[in-house]
Amino acid sequence: MEKPESLLDFYKRKFNWLPENIRNEVGYFNLFHHEPYVEGKPTAIPYRRRDFYKINLVKGNSQVHFADQVIEVKKQALAFSNPLIPYKWEHLDKLREGVYCIFNHQFFNQFGYLNQYEVFQPNGQHVFELTDQEAEHVKLIFGKIEQEVKTDYKYKYDVIRNLVFELIHVGLKMQASVTRQHQPQNAAQRITFLFLELLERQFPIDDQHPAVQLRTASDFANQLNVHVNHLNRTIKDTTDKTTTQLIAERVLQEAKILLRHSRWNVSEIAYALGFTEVTHFTNFFKKHMETSPLKYRKALLA
Repeated sequence: MEKPESLLDFYKRKFNWLPENIRNEVGYFNLFHHEPYVEGKPTAIPYRRRDFYKINLVKGNSQVHFADQVIEVKKQALAFSNPLIPYKWEHLDKLREGVYCIFNHQFFNQFGYLNQYEVFQPNGQHVFELTDQEAEHVKLIFGKIEQEVKTDYKYKYDVIRNLVFELIHVGLKMQASVTRQHQPQNAAQRITFLFLELLERQFPIDDQHPAVQLRTASDFANQLNVHVNHLNRTIKDTTDKTTTQLIAERVLQEAKILLRHSRWNVSEIAYALGFTEVTHFTNFFKKHMETSPLKYRKALLA
């Protein structure tokens, strides 16, 4: 997989210039309007991670690739992306309107931990189809942000942060899945929370995370400084799944992502996911998907 796109890369790709304050240690924020459709210009951005956050209001039929999911936007949507989640946005028609803001984690330093919110979590919902009324409400919030960006008000970035949180809460209120507890209520939930966080931290596979390091329940137990039997009982009690199941599900998800979006061959993918033999990876994939990795990739390209 390609290395994450940085803010510097973003500006070079989009505008071929760099703003003076992009290296500001206190954080960076900016807002842009989507460019209208132009015949011959690319209608998709490549699947990769970015090292910044993005909140996007877009109109027009499009497809969004998040991890191993493909989400269709029929008319208009609000979308959230963060440095942990690779994505690709592909416009399917000539209507391309909207607005988006980008910012790095320093911008919210001491103002909140953004990844605690489901819209920025790997297992959360990231794209929300909007009604016309909802789209107008979101557009109004972006309009307020744009007005603040243009002012010389001393505390304008505090106002902008509050408006960004307003956008986040629009998404959270539309979140279809059950909200995960942010603060574990007991020791078992705390261990489960730490296990899932440690598991997710190994992904996505890219230049910064070239290979999975923790592959077994024992590996995770050692990292968490608990006995493997205690970890297994805890995970089973709190998730109704075994530790091995959860590890396998996440490895399988990453395998499907790499087969869909990377140029790596099956051997490279197998070793990156911690399999010592390609045949072990092939058997693992067949067991869960009832087809080989190569056939799965060919079917995607057909």
